[in-house]
Amino acid sequence: MGYIEEIRSLAGRRPLILNSSAAIIKNTKNELLLVFRQDTNNWGLCGGYMELGETFEDTIKRELSEELQADRLSLTLLGVFSGAEFYHSYPNGDQVYSVIALFEAEIAEEDLEADGKEISRYKHFPENSLPDNITKTTKMLLEKYIY
Repeated sequence: MGYIEEIRSLAGRRPLILNSSAAIIKNTKNELLLVFRQDTNNWGLCGGYMELGETFEDTIKRELSEELQADRLSLTLLGVFSGAEFYHSYPNGDQVYSVIALFEAEIAEEDLEADGKEISRYKHFPENSLPDNITKTTKMLLEKYIY
């Protein structure tokens, strides 16, 4: 049982404060890479929740490796975001308030492959032509970063 599952077994569906990391990744055409999340059935930035003992950098490196098999990368911290606007209720009823470290990641894109577990696919989108079904958190992070 992982850390979040253990905490959930004690707290139930009640709101938790969880640390996470996310990455803005662009290709040479300046298009934004989004991943299709299987847990919420929508598009979002690559990222995820911190495990015990990790730094924000460790978290995004692990998530990029797990979700996209991206191991050759460089990171630049863009900012840390938190507060009531980063509340999320998952389809299973779990509630979280996220503290999110947002990074810009440069990766070797020729090596990318979706894991087929957490994400089913990835795609690059022009910033002015993003899909409609983007996670609420991704929309907020992109508004703070892009617009």
